[in-house]
Amino acid sequence: MSDSTASNARVSIVRDFASSDLFDRTFKEGMALVEETATYLDGDGRRDSRLLPREDALLYAGESMRLTTRLMQIASWLLVQRAVREGDMPAQDACDEKYRIAALNAEGAEKPQTLPGGLLNLLDRSNRLYERISHMDKRMFIDGEAEKIAVNPVMNQMAMLQSAFAGEVFTGQ
Repeated sequence: MSDSTASNARVSIVRDFASSDLFDRTFKEGMALVEETATYLDGDGRRDSRLLPREDALLYAGESMRLTTRLMQIASWLLVQRAVREGDMPAQDACDEKYRIAALNAEGAEKPQTLPGGLLNLLDRSNRLYERISHMDKRMFIDGEAEKIAVNPVMNQMAMLQSAFAGEVFTGQ
């Protein structure tokens, strides 16, 4: 299959996802988690961190930075998808590698229970959301293309016919 046909398949996948209910739910969940985290870190989290012994306070600072970085990546990815949905960004542009979500760094994956429960809860939820979005990203930009091309030979043939006949599609009627 030509790169153009593969690219068109990927653009279609991105456009379909951006208009889906799954995207709606994921966007709302992600943005709510960003807001909840900001509220916690500026309020209860600030108080909780002051009560920690020095070593745990340093761990808290590192984990809260990791948390905010992860949430920034999630929010950025979701905002790109929303831009496609709202027509502010062409789906073709959203397929650029610079908009892919990075692999999650497993460093510090085991969190000591000495951290405040509120932070542990946010870390866990953000990790789970990040993993889901990473999976979606992989399906849309890696697996999705291969699956659409390899598993559906009829669509592959239709795409080649569309390309050969400059977009005119035979509907059988």
